[in-house]
Amino acid sequence: MSIASRSLFIFFAFIIAGGASEAKAGETIRVVTSFSVLGDLVKNVGGDRVDVTTLVGPNGDVHVYEPTPAAARTVGEAGVVFVNGLGLEGWMDRLIKASGYKGAVAVASNGVTPRKIEDAEHDGGAKGGRMFIDPHAWQDIRNGMLYVDNIAQALGSADPAGTATYKANADAYKAKLVELDKWVRSQFFAIPRQKRRMVTTHDAFGYFGAAYEVSILTTTGLSTESEPSAGEVKKLIRQIKKEKVTAVFLENVTDPRMIEQIAKESGATVGGELFSDALSKPDGPASTYIDMFENNVTKILTAMRKGL
Repeated sequence: MSIASRSLFIFFAFIIAGGASEAKAGETIRVVTSFSVLGDLVKNVGGDRVDVTTLVGPNGDVHVYEPTPAAARTVGEAGVVFVNGLGLEGWMDRLIKASGYKGAVAVASNGVTPRKIEDAEHDGGAKGGRMFIDPHAWQDIRNGMLYVDNIAQALGSADPAGTATYKANADAYKAKLVELDKWVRSQFFAIPRQKRRMVTTHDAFGYFGAAYEVSILTTTGLSTESEPSAGEVKKLIRQIKKEKVTAVFLENVTDPRMIEQIAKESGATVGGELFSDALSKPDGPASTYIDMFENNVTKILTAMRKGL
């Protein structure tokens, strides 16, 4: 966002915030979530007691999102704001300040053991780059369960009368996640470890790989904002050929051309589209957190099994 655009955004945001009122007691709580995956989790816990607005919607890229005056108004009128945390929403502090919001900001990832990665792309590609926190913790279903607990606690604090409902909803939803996690593990662990390798367009599946013992190769780092150099692409292609990786995937929030080039030059087959930082639209294959996992895992397994 340019300096002029940022100034205009802040100017209008403060005007909007001036007319906003705090969340009023009633049947539902106005809840704002930063991105679609988190929005779905909040809906499952909150049920009919919450009215959820998501800032970065289906197929949206949370890494490059630029807040608007309308977003400032939405945040200013919220009863609770949920963020992922771990550095995912670099724009959120500025948005909250501009909106005039004074309520609770609930961090869904509280309690997660952060995955740290040396992200050389932020240091001009130099070796020995700084260590960064990977924010994509929801890609491990066990972390998803932590998110659910944190959401239930935050909603209960904002709406004490609904505490029992939020806990019951959270427990019921976590039971589904437990079964999903068991299924994912059983499917991957039936494949030899050396075949559990895949390539994606950015490093969004680190927690997934650690949880389910899948080796992840990527074309870029933690964010979608930058592109790999020609040398880095050639190095990745050589690695794909050497290790005979069969699972090469697009992501719904990234440009497909890079991964298509890599697949063509390496001889690997594009295994389809994965959903990493955003859900699909309601009529798509990954419109919920659970659907996202089922879609991704099924496509990954199909590609890996081709190499058996």
